[in-house]
Amino acid sequence: MILIAIVIGCILGAVIGIYAPMVPYTYSGYLAIAIIAALDSVFGGIAATLNKNFDLKIFVTGFFGNAILSILLTYLGQKLNVDIYLAAIVVFVGRMFNNLAIIRRYYLNKWPSKKEENKNETEKSK
Repeated sequence: MILIAIVIGCILGAVIGIYAPMVPYTYSGYLAIAIIAALDSVFGGIAATLNKNFDLKIFVTGFFGNAILSILLTYLGQKLNVDIYLAAIVVFVGRMFNNLAIIRRYYLNKWPSKKEENKNETEKSK
């Protein structure tokens, strides 16, 4: 189910991206950090679903909260002439890699057991 939502979201994002106007250079930094924060929340949601502790309230508030906080950090950094957004990028990308590792381990652990189940079913049918 979640895989279908991801595929639909990717297709919808690609179609919107093709027909959407170009983002001005002034706002591209804000958009980039907001996308990274949103992706962090998405990977966290997928990892939480696999661990069977997903909570929609936590996901939605984290999704928008992380995006807004990262945009505000980027704005503050530009006003202070300090690249504060780099700290947010490091944190969010680090968390994305951790969540991706959790997802990868889940499917790698599941794959051999699925292979053995198929082998046992084949032997039983003979």
